[in-house]
Amino acid sequence: MARVLIVDDSPTETFAFKAMLEKHGHEVLTAENGADGVALARQELPDIVLMDIVMPGLNGFQATRQLTKGADTAHIPVVIVTTKDQETDRVWGRRQGASGYLVKPVAEDELLETIAKVIAGDSQE
Repeated sequence: MARVLIVDDSPTETFAFKAMLEKHGHEVLTAENGADGVALARQELPDIVLMDIVMPGLNGFQATRQLTKGADTAHIPVVIVTTKDQETDRVWGRRQGASGYLVKPVAEDELLETIAKVIAGDSQE
């Protein structure tokens, strides 16, 4: 199973995603903001990052760009998981290097399917 880094400032969302993923055998790491998420990704090199957008300080778009453009983390796929459901947000997420984009609330099967596809190298978009 995969090592998944969840970067989200909502303890409720983080808890829900962590429970879903651990139930299916994934190892889960968490960070509460973009800066901590980037630092933890560089330290732990997870298989995939689930990135919220709206966070204090370094937002999810900025953190995604740092990870996907960084020499040490460019191989780690990032899936944006957010409440922002505008096409412009999806386009901007892709431009930052995101491999996928999910809108909260996310169904468990959709989350697991997206993670499996993205890790296998299939872009969701």
